Amino acid sequence: MSLTDLLSPSDIAAALRDCQAPDSFSPKKFFQISGMSKKSSSQLKDIFRILDNDQSGFIEEDELKYFLQRFECGARVLTTSETKTFLAAADHDGDGKIGAEEFQEMVQS
Repeated sequence: MSLTDLLSPSDIAAALRDCQAPDSFSPKKFFQISGMSKKSSSQLKDIFRILDNDQSGFIEEDELKYFLQRFECGARVLTTSETKTFLAAADHDGDGKIGAEEFQEMVQS
């Protein structure tokens, strides 16, 4: 399964265009433009599994900086500031990583 099985390629492209400039990434805006915020809990779990590159059950900070590249190989890497802000917004239990439930809560809120 790939992200384009769950999200429209044109929506992904629009979301990536919106955050091309360094320090312009907003998780909430990205989730809305890409169509993620409209997906079911089951679909978000599938998306999470795709984004969890090492299949650890968590998206860690080192995976998070490559978040945009999971949608398109040529996309930019998130800046340190963007990565830390993204992690802080989703990591509700403070363990330094994003679990599937935390991801789902962030996307749907």
